[in-house]
Amino acid sequence: MKTAFIGAVEGSAVALRALCEAGLGPDLVVTLPLEKAANHSDFADLGPISEAHGLNLMRVARSDDPGLMAALDRLAPDLILIIGWSQLVGPELLTLPRIGVLGFHPSPLPKMRGRAVIPWQILTAQKQGGATLFWVAEGVDDGDIAAQAVFEIDPDSIDARGLYDRAVAEMARMLPPLLAELAAGRRPARVQDDAQATICARRRPEDGEIDWTRPGAEIARLIRAVGPPYPGASTRDAKGTVVTVTAARLSPQEGRFIGIPGQVQQVDGEVVTVMCGDGRCLDLTGWSGPDRLPRHSMLGRGV
Repeated sequence: MKTAFIGAVEGSAVALRALCEAGLGPDLVVTLPLEKAANHSDFADLGPISEAHGLNLMRVARSDDPGLMAALDRLAPDLILIIGWSQLVGPELLTLPRIGVLGFHPSPLPKMRGRAVIPWQILTAQKQGGATLFWVAEGVDDGDIAAQAVFEIDPDSIDARGLYDRAVAEMARMLPPLLAELAAGRRPARVQDDAQATICARRRPEDGEIDWTRPGAEIARLIRAVGPPYPGASTRDAKGTVVTVTAARLSPQEGRFIGIPGQVQQVDGEVVTVMCGDGRCLDLTGWSGPDRLPRHSMLGRGV
């Protein structure tokens, strides 16, 4: 069975390693040029993995690259895997492989179709996460399901890194046995129940800006949702310098500090305690930007 693999992120690397370790290395690996690494906060270079396993590697910036289509025509793959590639693919690519195009979505489809599904699962306090391998069609994440894992998550503690890694690990576990089934002539496909579908909207950088007038628990959830492997939540100090927050916790010193939303209440080493809109404080335990955030200084969108 001839296969082509398209991807460019951390999850792509995990999937490619899993295939290679199972003796199922693809005939062609397609990934982004290194100068396009900034397109993904979770970018991963598939070059070293491909080189280590003797795989043919091709770098293209777009799914509709003429050179890519020509290479796929020459290969005539039975299966194309798209794991971690945010661009849409056209009908020419979808109809090229004999078996089909297999995609990955880090949610329990049909729930949470669309964009930014890891952050949205946390922001909407979902209690179940998932990993779905599905047959890519012309719609948005609505193709038949080939394999799926559903798992419980704690919506009040899970962060983006934990949810991302769990979904990717489940995908990598399912992928080799699924390819073995396909090679044996079996093509599992379960139709999605569209009536149960939810669709996630695109998120932009400004959606990660912290509004310190909001309750502390809500701000902490935002920080968990958009932290690594994503860029993190953002605010600004009094000079307008961007402060990127990647980790925070509700301060255990409830009721100790009195101040206004966005005001720094305490600085203890690298931990900065900031007042929120409900009178609770957040301890910022992971942040970057200015050299220091002085006590009683203000954080906010337009300060």
